[in-house]
Amino acid sequence: MAATLSGERDAFAGLVERYDRAVYHLALRTLRDAEEARDVAQETFFKAYRSLRTFKPGAKFSTWILAIAYHACCDRLARRKRYAQDELADRADTAPGPEAQVLADDDARRLRAAIDALPEKYRTVITLYHLQGHQYEEIAAVLGVPLGTVKTHLFRAKEQLRQRLSQTEEEARS
Repeated sequence: MAATLSGERDAFAGLVERYDRAVYHLALRTLRDAEEARDVAQETFFKAYRSLRTFKPGAKFSTWILAIAYHACCDRLARRKRYAQDELADRADTAPGPEAQVLADDDARRLRAAIDALPEKYRTVITLYHLQGHQYEEIAAVLGVPLGTVKTHLFRAKEQLRQRLSQTEEEARS
């Protein structure tokens, strides 16, 4: 980041290469759409490059870039919600298809499905903490919420996951 801030344009490409996957996965878990996640990842790095002057020396680049990504996802979700309310309320078929039943048998896929079913605020915290390995303080900075809120959301997310996974195990036995 120091090289980028000193004006080396190629240095930013290295940062993109290093953090692209983490940004994409956060967007994918938040938005649940691969194409939108790719768009948000690209948008995130574009916004970051244009906002380099706002980066505080000594801060963690990962926290800064993930915060930009998270806010871009929130913007997309808000736009999607407005669009859905205005024009698509009756068009979406949310019923799970036969493929979902087959995939539910696999433990890893069941876990992903359970994570995807969490409310967005819990899904984001689980993704950042368990799947990307960030600390509570980093998550609080990325999401712009108090540390206690991160802990509460993580606790509630784990509880909901336990309930969902035990429920799907019971259904599979029946």
